[in-house]
Amino acid sequence: MIVIEIKSERKVISMNEKPMAGGLKNKRPISKYKAGAIEAAIFNNEREHNGVIVGFKTISLSRSYKKHGEDLWRHENINLRRNDLPKIILVLQKAQEELLLNQKAGEKDD
Repeated sequence: MIVIEIKSERKVISMNEKPMAGGLKNKRPISKYKAGAIEAAIFNNEREHNGVIVGFKTISLSRSYKKHGEDLWRHENINLRRNDLPKIILVLQKAQEELLLNQKAGEKDD
């Protein structure tokens, strides 16, 4: 754990947070999982609730891609809470089910 003194105020930064200029923090994920161009990262977060600091985790899903004819990588992100995961999994499974069951012979997979 790193302790930083800023304007006579003590801030405790966990090892997955990197101090930046101006006292801001760049959070690093505690875990990452990748399959092709899709990545999920899990982050520790804190917020104050009724005067008490409460810890919680969030998930960041991202997809990296290059546009046709460009050499620039682009990224799409969606940030989720733990309770969103079962719903996301369910709707993606249903979408996959429909796409696979309604696939016509000779149709290409993307």
